[in-house]
Amino acid sequence: MSLSRRQTMAALAALPVAGAAATPPAAAATHPAAAAGQAAPGHRPRPALYIAGDSTAAQKYAPAAPETGWGMALPFFLTPHLRVANHAMNGRSSKSFIDEGRLDPILADIRPGDLLLVQFGHNDQKSEDPARYTEPWTTYREHLLRYVSGARARGARPVLLTSVERRRFDAAGRAVTSHGEYPAAMRALAAEHDVPLVDVQAASLAEWQRLGPERSKAYFNWLAPGESPNYPDGRQDNTHFRPVGAVEVARMVARGLLAGGLLRPGDVRRLDEEVPADRITWPPAA
Repeated sequence: MSLSRRQTMAALAALPVAGAAATPPAAAATHPAAAAGQAAPGHRPRPALYIAGDSTAAQKYAPAAPETGWGMALPFFLTPHLRVANHAMNGRSSKSFIDEGRLDPILADIRPGDLLLVQFGHNDQKSEDPARYTEPWTTYREHLLRYVSGARARGARPVLLTSVERRRFDAAGRAVTSHGEYPAAMRALAAEHDVPLVDVQAASLAEWQRLGPERSKAYFNWLAPGESPNYPDGRQDNTHFRPVGAVEVARMVARGLLAGGLLRPGDVRRLDEEVPADRITWPPAA
């Protein structure tokens, strides 16, 4: 059964959050809004939300447009005293992100009161690729704990985000899950280790169900031949987003952070407003 818009928005406003109140003493002292008053002498960047994740969150560049990562849209929902440091990278898993040294610069830069948003799962599933594959209940959890412990050791707050759902429907038009045991393994880890969790998988599945098989195409990188010069033959991508989809997933993340007490009302904006797709821009290729 399709959910109504009201039901879906209510679900997003109450995204499940695990362990939001439990942090080490150093981290509990502040969250990004409070950290602004704790700058050491000299220059201190604005409090930050760091993102460690895969292509669904990553920065995209002009040759990939209109493909858009939700991390590109997150600043639309945050007030200007916060910044987003988006380290998500296409094709990475919780394992390969660490093995390639991509967690190291985050931990070198992150400060007390910052948030580290961790979202992996899409590429952890790739059992044919030993460089990326993790097993949900063992190595996946072990790698996630490295993000958690690294952030906590620096007084920052780790937040686990279940993977955003792909666009997948059964023959009856019902949105179905695609990430196997990974979301459940992450939820269990969050509960066991008192890590805040935003259940993006549940929220996105509800949204795709509300939209249905046809309307949901506009949220993903579905393109007709000739619609985009970057994809002259068209594209049917059920994993990556167009701007409208990235905006809605970023809205889910911001709502979840607010609901979990990780952000305050004064840290967020536009949660109930339309964000025009043309607000998204793609920089030149890196």
